[in-house]
Amino acid sequence: MIEVRHHRKLGSTGLTISPIGLGTVKFGRDTGLKYPNTFRIPDAKSLLALLTQAAELGINFIDTAPAYGSSEKTLGKLLKQINSPWHICTKVGEYHINGQSHYDFSTKATETSIENSLRNLNTDALELVLVHSDGNDKNIIEQSDVFETLLKLKDKGLIKHLGMSTKTVAGGTMALQFVEVLMISLNESDLSQATLIALAKQHNKGVLIKKSLQSGNTLKPSKAINFAANYPGVTSVILGTINKHHLQSNIDNLQLRT
Repeated sequence: MIEVRHHRKLGSTGLTISPIGLGTVKFGRDTGLKYPNTFRIPDAKSLLALLTQAAELGINFIDTAPAYGSSEKTLGKLLKQINSPWHICTKVGEYHINGQSHYDFSTKATETSIENSLRNLNTDALELVLVHSDGNDKNIIEQSDVFETLLKLKDKGLIKHLGMSTKTVAGGTMALQFVEVLMISLNESDLSQATLIALAKQHNKGVLIKKSLQSGNTLKPSKAINFAANYPGVTSVILGTINKHHLQSNIDNLQLRT
């Protein structure tokens, strides 16, 4: 079990979250993905059991997105049944349409996305919203109105904290002027964005890690998780699963240095 003393401050947000977060792609989407094995979206009873287990294991951070199909709606229905202090991260920019990803960073799409997320998650304010990059990080920041729109929505109290899920060092560096949190890829085979971690720490920004298991392709998951979770400056590693055994094993084999 992840003890509370292992929870970490998420940059300057004021949030303290578990070093392992639960990713929920498979809660609501089973098409257009790059996982090595096919799967079926579990029923509500199974997902409630998984969320209950996550809370019992000390996980208090959940990552979702409109791009994850019905994940937000499912979480909105299930999380209120579990008495646990959840911290929820969602996103804007990428959307699940006809089984595939579609990107839209316009003002209208962003405003609509936030309205939908508020409704789906049954909340009056979204705790953390990330811009879900399509890989063109700098173009999104320089040529779209997404951050301007999000900052206005934050001023209205609809969003508490902003971040960006980036894919390039240049984009991540540029995003630091707008965000409190970066989500980046990190694993032993991909250190291409690792320089952003030290830079984020220098500016008191939180760092979330995606793809630590190489989208399910790593042969040594325990080693990969510990590598990412213990990387200096990392706040939390997002692990997506719908398998209670995998979740239990991941936590049982976690060896945190701090």
